Amino acid sequence: MTGFDRVDHGRLTFGGASLGNLFHAVSDEQARATLETCWDLGIRSYDTSPHYGLGLSERRIGAFLRSKPRDEFLLSTKVGRLLEPTPERAGEPDDTWFVVPSTARRRWDYSADGIRRSLDDSLERLGLDRVDILYLHDPEQYRAEQSETGASISGALAALAGLRESGLVGAVGVGTSDVGILRSAVEHSDIDLLMVSNRYTLLDSTAASLSPLCDEHGVGMVAVGVFNSGLLATPQPRADAHFEYGPVPPAMLDRAHRIAAVCAAHGVELPAAALQFSLRDPVVRSVAVGSADPDEMRENVERMAVEIPDALWSDLTDQAG
Repeated sequence: MTGFDRVDHGRLTFGGASLGNLFHAVSDEQARATLETCWDLGIRSYDTSPHYGLGLSERRIGAFLRSKPRDEFLLSTKVGRLLEPTPERAGEPDDTWFVVPSTARRRWDYSADGIRRSLDDSLERLGLDRVDILYLHDPEQYRAEQSETGASISGALAALAGLRESGLVGAVGVGTSDVGILRSAVEHSDIDLLMVSNRYTLLDSTAASLSPLCDEHGVGMVAVGVFNSGLLATPQPRADAHFEYGPVPPAMLDRAHRIAAVCAAHGVELPAAALQFSLRDPVVRSVAVGSADPDEMRENVERMAVEIPDALWSDLTDQAG
């Protein structure tokens, strides 16, 4: 039994950033309709974070999942940032990509006490008694900015393992785009999962180098950001799309168009290939994608079922070389 087998993912996980008003505001009604659609489509794995809209994503996902049998879904959230109320700033916009009022500030805290408080705060926002998976969030940013506590990434991962061993969560992991941090976490920490952001995609597959190490240590991967924030989400990549949460560099847009042409030559739309690319690796247990549009989630489920010929992957490998 590997560490990952503490919990079981479906192949498609709903990523909750969009329900925290990522890039644009979403009504409660639309958020609920999206989650209802996901449930009707058979999606039973949901991921969120306090960071997403200053807790808005957790509140919305929790309100929805409370109406469902607890043993029929898998829920993950994250730790690392505590939300501290700032009512005096409620009339100001949040200073991130999330379109929400600045009702709280995010404070880095990777200490054992901070991690436990973060979990307790998340459970209160979710209105649930437990989460199944707990990830350490964005350690590359923590390392750059540090925290008032001076806690280390390795110490934080040890604290997460302690929560798992005490039965408070089913599995633990780390979520980042920094492949070096992911490698170190597998080599030196007792974790179950890597949540790999933007590094196991058609445009950047550097995290694939971790697969043998993960297999050796019984660690699974969950691939997120497989559309690289939107560039790979349409059959023809658009210049006004987001790439890793920012504008698309011209060279990356050109490369995305070349990949789309290879996909089209095999009768496959680019987003279908983007969704399924990392799942060819047996270490990758699930792909997390999110949207606040029910129709887009229907499309994602349909694209997960598209048969993709081996020749397409071979041609993409040749094109990359």
